[in-house]
Amino acid sequence: MCGIAGIATADGSTPELGRVRAMTETLVHRGPDGEGHVALPGCALGHRRLSIIDLTGGTQPMDDGHAQCWVAFNGEIYNFLELRRDLESRGHQFRTRSDTEVLVHLIAERGAGAMPFLRGMFALASWDARTRRLLLARDRAGKKPLYWFQDSRGLYFASEIKALLTLPNCPREIDAESLDRYLTYEAVPGTQTIFKGVHRLAPASTLTWSPGSDPQITSYWSIDWSRKTSLSYDAAKERLRELILDATRARLIADVPLGAFLSGGVDSSVVVAAMAACSSGPVKTFSIGFPQKEFNETAYARRVAEQFATQHEEFIVEPNAVDVLPKLAWHYDQPFADSSSLATYYVSRMARQHVTVALNGDGGDEWFGGYDRYRALLAHATYQALTTPAMRALAERATRWFPEGSRRESLPRRIRRFADAAREPLAEFNLRVVTHRHFEAQERQGLYSDAFAETVAPANADGFLLALMQEGATELGLDPVEQALRADTLMYLPDVLLVKVDIASMATSLEARSPLLDTAVVEFAASLPRSWKVTSRDNKRILKEAYAGILPNDVLYRRKMGFSLPIAHWFRHELYGYVREILLDQRSVGRGYFRREAVETLIEDHRAGRRNNSSRLWSLLMLEHWHREILEAPRLPGEAVRT
Repeated sequence: MCGIAGIATADGSTPELGRVRAMTETLVHRGPDGEGHVALPGCALGHRRLSIIDLTGGTQPMDDGHAQCWVAFNGEIYNFLELRRDLESRGHQFRTRSDTEVLVHLIAERGAGAMPFLRGMFALASWDARTRRLLLARDRAGKKPLYWFQDSRGLYFASEIKALLTLPNCPREIDAESLDRYLTYEAVPGTQTIFKGVHRLAPASTLTWSPGSDPQITSYWSIDWSRKTSLSYDAAKERLRELILDATRARLIADVPLGAFLSGGVDSSVVVAAMAACSSGPVKTFSIGFPQKEFNETAYARRVAEQFATQHEEFIVEPNAVDVLPKLAWHYDQPFADSSSLATYYVSRMARQHVTVALNGDGGDEWFGGYDRYRALLAHATYQALTTPAMRALAERATRWFPEGSRRESLPRRIRRFADAAREPLAEFNLRVVTHRHFEAQERQGLYSDAFAETVAPANADGFLLALMQEGATELGLDPVEQALRADTLMYLPDVLLVKVDIASMATSLEARSPLLDTAVVEFAASLPRSWKVTSRDNKRILKEAYAGILPNDVLYRRKMGFSLPIAHWFRHELYGYVREILLDQRSVGRGYFRREAVETLIEDHRAGRRNNSSRLWSLLMLEHWHREILEAPRLPGEAVRT
């Protein structure tokens, strides 16, 4: 795992190597084992390396042996040995054992057409000195990040925005619409970023650019949700196990120690079971827990660890763990409000003391239907069919008096939320359920100052997810659950969950790998009938039944907890003063985004138990820390790196 950066000039001049060095200095945490830079007529590439494969021979940027095609690459290509044999059969010669050299030769031969042949996770930059063409690309799932901007002097790119911010010409104007989307979805979704003019390359996309032309962005892969398997249910369960085992085996290729995150949930337990089946020695596993019992899954993680005789480590997160929030805000580059990023950072830090690579269960919920809201979509259809608008309005008013409570899974809270949202059409219902922990359009309007409210239209942020749902309904004819599954794989998974894990793990120089996001696994998951994944009674039906008898039943069939923090409790008690101090500070209030009285109401309503505002307050906290760490105290070249 690595960090990349570079500059391509519009006039064909050779970029200053010092500028690219300054960019990669901000990425040391992504690659502490080495660095490389090259300046060529028209382009300069920079690289920070975390050595995983061919520890001595994989130095980058790397050329094709003729100084014609150059590559700087972040990630892993799992099928590189297969690709190498094919290239050797056509006369290609290799100097190293690295996957990078295979990638260079394949791109030299095929250009952007090389991407469909790659099995792995990657963000890459390639410069063709013959045609003076720049190629940028990201993997299918969007595991590895890549950002870019363009001006009259050239095109600039990097693994993280902070590297771009070392450039004096990098745009720094905050995009109000992106900030509004952040408060809606807990991250800035899509290809826009918090900075006007700075873009994120979409997953499964390539960007090609030559001097004098505009960037050409093309998607090279998408899921065909209409093609369903012809296998029987039992045969599909067997095939699913085979695919997960193969995906896991491919991700065990490394010249450094490996382990796994083990939450005690279904997905990470499935991956650990597959690792145990592929490994000759004991698997190393790592778990995070909390003092509050309702958030603590360590007993289930321990149960799985004992079953597969893993070498297991645990870490308990206390309220003072938030001392690391300024550091996390710096690492994330953009405002980011998934509070489980804190736990992910700590489990990554613990794992890095023992291993360099950790496998995880990312993708299982989105591809196999793990969230309760998928079943809520089925209930929504039944509810609307059996009730009139007047009956639904009456139910909403009656349940308005149900207490939200402090427990995240309290029954009154779930009934109240369902009745409140179930009056809406399907797509709007899904939006309400997705964003219920954050700020809905009306809430954002009431939060904003008059001046800031004039710069945004909150309905536009809602439209981002609604459009994805509508595409699934009209263009693909998917049922309600598959509409939501598809939307989550296109937005929530790449823009929130994968960003969370990539940044939190790379902040500790740990590589995270995700077998359940293997292309063969996700294409097979999309081919499964919805009823094999989500029913009115269960989630992840086929995944659970595929591992029945392999994993303990109390792990497979317990209620989903999710990787969440007890911030509702912390903000009412230990961290109440901390929240007030940060959010009502004159620096925060003086930014002009929010009305002070609206923020204070959020804090006090939460403390009094009138409403659970914990996720909303976390969003505001991370926004303020981002302002202080990125905008007000940017790291300059030569300063100490915040690792």
